[in-house]
Amino acid sequence: MTLTASVFIATSLDGYISRADGAIDWLEAANAVVPPGEDCGYAAFMDTVDVLVMGRNTFELVLGFPEWPYGDKRLIVLTSRPLALPATLPSTVSVSNETPAALTARLAGEGVRRIYVDGGITIQRFLAAGLIADLTVTTIPVLLGSGRRLFGALDADVALELVASRAYPFGFVQSTYRVRRA
Repeated sequence: MTLTASVFIATSLDGYISRADGAIDWLEAANAVVPPGEDCGYAAFMDTVDVLVMGRNTFELVLGFPEWPYGDKRLIVLTSRPLALPATLPSTVSVSNETPAALTARLAGEGVRRIYVDGGITIQRFLAAGLIADLTVTTIPVLLGSGRRLFGALDADVALELVASRAYPFGFVQSTYRVRRA
């Protein structure tokens, strides 16, 4: 059985996923113009995901949300530092310090078919390890000028194939890419 690692994320037009301090106020402001009931395919995507793998910084950001957004979906927080999980979280949340390769091998051995990789550094690590199969990137029409980039330095080019692209009437543009393997 093959495990697929996927990305589903939003960026500013200039490629940032947050401000330098991790704030996503610009994304929250942009979401205010999205019509009620429109989620840009997020729920359908999440229905295909067995496990969410998230970096510590993103996890700490999510902890500040008014409510836990993932229900009982299994979530693994990747971190190299000790992390105590709040008792209020579902028992489906766990912590790991495995490398992306070790984690995906373990999850594949457990029968996991698709993981959702979230968080800039975590996405960069999985991409560098050649583990990302597809990326859905929603571009928000705002320029931040600085912040945390979705993609960092790469040892080699990563060839992508455009699978689909959609422009929403409220200004978002969503593109899905398949990573081409050599």
